[in-house]
Amino acid sequence: MAVRVPHLYHSLRCFCLAAFSLLGADVEAGDDIPFAFEEHASGLHEYRPLLRSYVKARAHRLGGLADARVAIEELGREWAAAVYATAHSGKGTEDPLLRTILLPLLADVAEAAGGTDWRDDAFDRAYAAFEETLLGEHRVYTALAPLIGLSAGSRLELGEGLCLRVERLCVLEVERTLGADATAPDAPAEVADAVSALRLATAAPVAAGPVLFERLDWRPLGIRPVLPIAATEPPGEPTRLDAFRARLAGDLLARLGRAEDDPDLAEALDRWELSLFAGEPYRSEQLREALTALLGGPEGLWAAALRAAVLLGETGADRAAELDRLRALTRGEPAGIAAAEAVRKAIVEALAHGDRPALIESLDEALIGVRPPPAGYFAAVAS
Repeated sequence: MAVRVPHLYHSLRCFCLAAFSLLGADVEAGDDIPFAFEEHASGLHEYRPLLRSYVKARAHRLGGLADARVAIEELGREWAAAVYATAHSGKGTEDPLLRTILLPLLADVAEAAGGTDWRDDAFDRAYAAFEETLLGEHRVYTALAPLIGLSAGSRLELGEGLCLRVERLCVLEVERTLGADATAPDAPAEVADAVSALRLATAAPVAAGPVLFERLDWRPLGIRPVLPIAATEPPGEPTRLDAFRARLAGDLLARLGRAEDDPDLAEALDRWELSLFAGEPYRSEQLREALTALLGGPEGLWAAALRAAVLLGETGADRAAELDRLRALTRGEPAGIAAAEAVRKAIVEALAHGDRPALIESLDEALIGVRPPPAGYFAAVAS
C-alpha cells in the first residue's frame, strides 16, 4: 500500500502488534471476548464479537505499553492530529490521542481481523482509512445530541451548520467542515445555545443530552457531556416544532452572541432560564430580576413592566392586559403562567430588536406619545 507518513505507519503498526500480543495473551489466559447474538431478516443468526468494548475495557493497560508512548509521541508531532488532541484534552485520565486515535484504530484492526489473531492486511486497511482522514485537506466534524421536549415532522435548519434532525427522536446536529489546521468547535456550548433559543421560541420543556457524540469524517471522535443547564429538563408539556418557530429559534440563536457584549441582557437570559427549574418563591424572584435587567435600567422593576407592556401589546387594550399580567411581579407576589410568558416574550423581542438600549429609548418615547411603539417580531412570526 502507498503510505504517506512512513514513520507514523511504523509506530502505529508496532503499537497494534504489541496490543494484539497483550489481548491475545488475555484470551489464552481464559478471558472471553463478549459476543452479540443477532438474528437477520433472512432467518440466519450471527455471533458478532464485541471487540471495540473489549479493547476499551483494557485501555489503561494498553496505554501503558512502551509502543503506545512512542506512537503518542509520533502523533504529537503531526499537526493534523491536533483536532483529536485539543477536542478532549484534560478529559479523563488517559491521553486524548490514546482515546481518540490509538484505541479506535486498534479496534478497527481487530474487527477487520475478526479477533485477536494478527493479520497484516487488516492493519493496512484500517491504517489507510485513518491516514486518509488524518491528512485530508478538509474534514467533516459532526456532533449529535438527543433532544427531548419537542417533536418535528422533518429536518429543520436552525443556523449555519446546526439543524434539528428527526430519527427515532429529535436530534440536534452540529456539523462543520474543518480545514487542515482547524480544531474542533465547542459543540457543548453550541448545543446549549441552541437549547436556550428553542426554549425561548417555543416555551417547551426542551433539554439535550446528557451527552453528545462526536465524529470526524464519520469516524468516532469521542463522547462529551452537555452543559448541565441544557441537559436538565424543565417542567411542562412537549410541543411540536413547526417551520415558523424553527425560523424564530434560528434568528434568536444568531443573536444570543450579543449577550456577551451586553451584561444586562446576559443577566436577563440567565435569570429567565434559571426560573424554568425553580419553585416559588425563587421562581418569581428570578423572573423579577430577569425583567429588571432586561428593561428596567436605573428606574427598576416598575419601569420594566411598563416598557414590557408597550413592547408586547399591539393595542391599548393589549398593553393594559400585559401590564395587568406583570403586576404580580411588581407587587412582589408569586408570578402566574401569564407573567412568566410575558417575560419570555419580552426577552425574545429584545433579542430580535438587537440594540437593547435603543429599544428602551424607543419604548420611553412611545410611552409619552412621541413615536409609535416598535414593531413586534415575536407576535408576527411565532404567534
